[in-house]
Amino acid sequence: MPELPEVETTRRGIAPHLCRQRISKVILRDTRLRWPVSPEVAQLAGRRVEAISRRGKYLIMHLDRCSLIWHLGMSGSMRVVPIGTPGASHEHVELQFGNGQALKFRDPRRFGALLYCERDPLQHRLLLSLGPEPLGDDFNTDYLYRSCRKRSAAIKIVLMNSHIVVGVGNIYASEALFLAGIRPTRRAGRISRPRIASLVDAVRSTLAAAIAQGGTTLQDFTQVDGRPGYFGQELQVYGNKGNCRVCGKAVKHLVQGQRSTFYCPGCQS
Repeated sequence: MPELPEVETTRRGIAPHLCRQRISKVILRDTRLRWPVSPEVAQLAGRRVEAISRRGKYLIMHLDRCSLIWHLGMSGSMRVVPIGTPGASHEHVELQFGNGQALKFRDPRRFGALLYCERDPLQHRLLLSLGPEPLGDDFNTDYLYRSCRKRSAAIKIVLMNSHIVVGVGNIYASEALFLAGIRPTRRAGRISRPRIASLVDAVRSTLAAAIAQGGTTLQDFTQVDGRPGYFGQELQVYGNKGNCRVCGKAVKHLVQGQRSTFYCPGCQS
């Protein structure tokens, strides 16, 4: 599933091509995404893109007088190509612009979303209760330590709770915990403040490194130019079915919250 680095990579890829441009045509090939695409989206010709931002794993396309909220779902990706470029399978939405470019949204599994919003998009029900951004100032040692107090849940489950912090999905939670030397099964409320400080730094550095590499491609995700994300080459534990690259011990695999967890019993305690 595309996580924060993949969504931020997408935002950075499309923004230079689309900001300050007017939509000339909307093509809806299949409106059956996670939620049906609103009919208002088909009427957006003439609207200008003022900015493109991100909140957690959601992309927000700010238009004059309305916004579009996008979610890549499990298999979504976006490409910016010249108008008239032959389409690929599962390209459900295409926005054409006055500069001759087209934004194409591809989603084989159709768990993604395109939502029309006339009000403040940050007040939308899907975004309203999200926690702080992990790369922002509000996500710090004091905040995460307070959030973990009296919680009996495993720390990896806490990191993946979007009401506590947004965008730290399965891959990057595993990698950040490895970098911080914390076992993913450890109870959040029993982790000391110094170790929480290390975890905050690890989350930040892991996400920043992944963004710099264009995210991680395991199956469907591609960057705006069609290239895969290259952070998969840097993964230390996630998906590792062999030995730890640091200490040589066998990497362990278990399931937490119906998601695969990988950790090193030698490096993480």
